[in-house]
Amino acid sequence: MRFLDHDDADDPILSVVNLIDVFLVVIGILMMVIVINPLNPFSSQKVTIVENPGEPDMRITIKDGRELTRYEAKGKMGEGQGMRAGITYRLDDGRMIYVPENAENSLDQP
Repeated sequence: MRFLDHDDADDPILSVVNLIDVFLVVIGILMMVIVINPLNPFSSQKVTIVENPGEPDMRITIKDGRELTRYEAKGKMGEGQGMRAGITYRLDDGRMIYVPENAENSLDQP
């Protein structure tokens, strides 16, 4: 009658149940990471992410609802049409101040 005195510690099904518990915890952690991610496809927020700011390979990703737009720096100087609108000064403490020019002064300059 040795077979009737079966020890529960040798049961392989208990090991499978423990593995399932571990996988459920991993799945729960992955779902929390997806929810916390600012680019989560299920959120309707407006989010702007700047990667590598000030570097030649800078990227800007804008999420507006379910629409993603990505802008990548090419390392070149931009050009276009327009007119000078003002001057920006950097203070000693790192702050930037924008001083708009008068409408009459901006028409005189190219």
